[in-house]
Order: sequence, then C-alpha cells, then structure tokens
Amino acid sequence: MTAAGLRHSPAGAAAPPSLALTAIAAVRTAWLYLVSRRIPAATGLLAAAGAAVWCALHWHWSISGGPGVQQLIQLTIEAAAAAVITVTTYGPFGDTERAAGRWLPWLRLGAAVALVALAVGALAAGATAGHLPGGSLVMARDLGGMTGVGLLTAVAFGGAFGWTGPLAYLIITEGAFAGAWTTPWDWPTRPPHDVGGAVCAGLALAAGLALITIRGCRAHDGR
Repeated sequence: MTAAGLRHSPAGAAAPPSLALTAIAAVRTAWLYLVSRRIPAATGLLAAAGAAVWCALHWHWSISGGPGVQQLIQLTIEAAAAAVITVTTYGPFGDTERAAGRWLPWLRLGAAVALVALAVGALAAGATAGHLPGGSLVMARDLGGMTGVGLLTAVAFGGAFGWTGPLAYLIITEGAFAGAWTTPWDWPTRPPHDVGGAVCAGLALAAGLALITIRGCRAHDGR
C-alpha cells in the first residue's frame, strides 16, 4: 500500500496556519515576554531617569559642589538606568520557558538592545536642559558599559541580583575619581574622546549582550 495516488490531505488533517495567525502568535509571544519581564514598568523608570537628568541640569543640583559632583550625579542616574535594564532579564517561569521558548534568545537580545537604546534616548532628551559633562557620547559610553556589567552580573548571579553590578561599578568609579586612577576599564574616568575607554565599555556591553542572549540569566537554583 502506497500513497502515490494521494493528492489531498486526509480528512481532519490540520491545515497549516495562515500568515496572519502566525504574525498574531508572534506578537502575542513577544508581548507576554515583555510583560513577564516588567518591561512596560522599566520603560516608565527609564523615562523618569531622563527626567531626573533634566531636573539636575535645569536646577543646577550640583552648583555648590562643582563639576565633579555634577558628574557623579550623572553617573548615579546612569547606573540606576543600567540596573533597571538588568533586572528585566529575570523571568518567573524558569525551565518551562527555557524548554518551550524557541524564540527566547532573540527576545532576550531584542529587549536588551531596545531598552539600552531607549535609555540613551531618554537621558539624551533630559540633557537638553543644560550642559551634560562630556556630552551625549560619553553618556552613551558610560551607560552602555555599565549595562554590560549588569548583564554579566545577571548571567553569573541571576537577574534579580543583576542590579548589584552597576551599583558596585559606581562605587568603584567614585574611588577611581578620588584616587585618580587611569585604567580604561574604568571608562567614566576617561576623557570624552578616549579610545581605550570606549573600547572597554563596548566590550563589556557586547559580552553582556552575547551571554544574556545565549545563556540567559542564572536561575535561583544555580542552573
């Protein structure tokens, strides 16, 4: 018995999904991912970070402390934005999502890149209120590098603890300013057009994005 003469699908066989249904399913999957990672809330917090930069420049919060204090305020806001991005890598479904979500790596990458771009845009918009120390390119360098540190922390210790990476890096940077360190791995202390600092920040971000895409953040059970 062969199927050589069969021209039609057997009765009751499921028809392939239409392009519209496939698109709807893809959008629904992406939306569920965004909601499970609290990304809508993170978007609001990043907008608030941009508003904080605007307020700091408009009302001269650091006028009594000089440009050094102004730079530390800027770095604190950038570290907070990086921490917000990092925490969104944590999801509540664990191995179930890892096993069933074949698009999961692409969703991780897309969400992280989109949030970094959103954060840069929000802080740059806030910087229109006055003079930003180092300019928008330095801000993007520092934010991107600290986000990379946070993503690497999430891979190593879990997304719920990823915020500790940017916070620890901020503390180290404050010590570097006080001790006049010159290493390019502490890129916020480098001049605006320093190539070494930009390369190190870029490497940190690229490594963080690559590992969070491929590996994901570490689960609470150590996997």
